[in-house]
Amino acid sequence: MAVSHRSISSSHFFSSSSSSFCYFLSSEPLHLQPLLSARPATVKAWRKRRPISVAKWNGRSNKQPIYNTRHVVTCINQVNVAGKSTKRIDCQLLFRSVKIPGLSSLVFHHSFKTCGAIGEGAYAVPENGDMTNAGDTALPAKRQSQHFSNAFWRFLRPHTVRGTLIGTTALVARALLENVDRINWVLLPKASSGLLALICGNGYIVGINQIYDVDIDKVNKPFLPIASGDLSSSAAWLIILALAAIGIGIVAINFGSLITTLYMLGLLLGAIYSVPPLRFKQFPVAAFLIIATVRGFLLNFGVYYATRTSLGLAFEWSPPVVFITVFVTIFAIVIAITKDLPDIEGDMKYKISTFATKLGVRNIALLGSGLLLANYAGAIAAASHLPQFFRPEFMALWHAILAGIVIYQTWLLDSSRYTKEAIASFYRFIWNLLYAEYAMFPFL
Repeated sequence: MAVSHRSISSSHFFSSSSSSFCYFLSSEPLHLQPLLSARPATVKAWRKRRPISVAKWNGRSNKQPIYNTRHVVTCINQVNVAGKSTKRIDCQLLFRSVKIPGLSSLVFHHSFKTCGAIGEGAYAVPENGDMTNAGDTALPAKRQSQHFSNAFWRFLRPHTVRGTLIGTTALVARALLENVDRINWVLLPKASSGLLALICGNGYIVGINQIYDVDIDKVNKPFLPIASGDLSSSAAWLIILALAAIGIGIVAINFGSLITTLYMLGLLLGAIYSVPPLRFKQFPVAAFLIIATVRGFLLNFGVYYATRTSLGLAFEWSPPVVFITVFVTIFAIVIAITKDLPDIEGDMKYKISTFATKLGVRNIALLGSGLLLANYAGAIAAASHLPQFFRPEFMALWHAILAGIVIYQTWLLDSSRYTKEAIASFYRFIWNLLYAEYAMFPFL
């Protein structure tokens, strides 16, 4: 099929009789560069979500890549139907870009989205590009459903959902282990509904943040669904309002007035963090206090209180729950001050004041590591001073190991000279530490 050059939203496609090319969105919003020859074997590898090795780039050998950022593109086929040329969305890919030393161009590491075959003449446009005059670009119903499910899951920010799931499960498990005689499997549906309410609240908070941060996210997190164009702003509003309504309804019906009030307070704090005119995220101290309050105190106290109440017990603090509440509150402060490390480029562009923009990436990374080490030292001290409430040897050893890993990861970050990929990896590592702490909490 012969296809000529054609302009779409400041981008172009190229095709020859022997191969077809995808294009990749580089760091400049409207600048697209050729990615690679998209042969059927390559497409098959994409569909299986396997990393693909790019052996040559313009005839040069591929060197060790340095991972950078992720971008979304849509591949479209130019096809002839009854003599009329139309466009058909053929696949949607989320690429992790890499830089090859010695080359300024970006190439990809891997993609993960449903992808159909890319035929001859395929080309790519940015998801948020101009799709006017696109003709018949509607996706089949099944693919539309897959596309929305993918966008919805990314909209929920999976790493925060995992933190909520693991943390809630750990707190409930600890309460049950303290009161084994009160375990009643009839309460399982109630517990499941409470977990759903927490996920809804989490989705509301991260969702409203994406709505108001869309311009910043186009720089810092172009893979997010609103920034990439996978989800419209109006759809995002419908989702967060539905999540808030479902969450409040579940809590009000099942968990009483105090937990309902705390739940709504969490939603309010999440809103004023992101929504103008207050938009407390632009004030570093207020921002980390909100995150620490919601992720630290409200989640841990609320879940433990609701669990004890459901078991028919009056609320009382136990030393292990005091420990995890204080520990996670401090941990949430670390998350709050380090979460902006990967976002410093967009924050500086849009004049968002964060600790990272004020004090510098290295200083904030070291401060975060120092707080983590202090947290682990406190955990070891708690184990030695309150042996009747903990398993002191295991608890001390566990936190000593984690402290050693923090020191090692901080050294790796410093050795990398704080590249963007190293910073992003360090931030993911901090979340993994939180998951690990919650996962071990019932056994400490």
